[in-house]
Amino acid sequence: MALETLWNEAEVHRDIKALDQLLADKFIFVDIDGSLKNKSEFLDSVKDPPEHLVTVVNESMATQVYDGIAVVSGIYREKGTSNGKPYSRRGRFTDTWIKRSTEWLCAASQSTLIQK
Repeated sequence: MALETLWNEAEVHRDIKALDQLLADKFIFVDIDGSLKNKSEFLDSVKDPPEHLVTVVNESMATQVYDGIAVVSGIYREKGTSNGKPYSRRGRFTDTWIKRSTEWLCAASQSTLIQK
């Protein structure tokens, strides 16, 4: 759960180095529009986003732990600006974390908007 919070903070602050350390080399991301990104594409989208992210907060998180794998699901709320106009989103996410040696890395992430 702490890694999920670190991810949010790194994304808000565009901390690519921190995100790089949280993501597996073969990381895949399914975005809210259905697009698929690999690790480098995801990091590029955080480095130069079309929107200015101000806050991301997770809620209602649940974790299922298996042998060396943790699946985290929850709801996120984000606020920011797009083309100078404020926006607010709420969505569901599922992140799959794998344990490599002594560290946990996110191998896959999927995000879906919740309609208002």
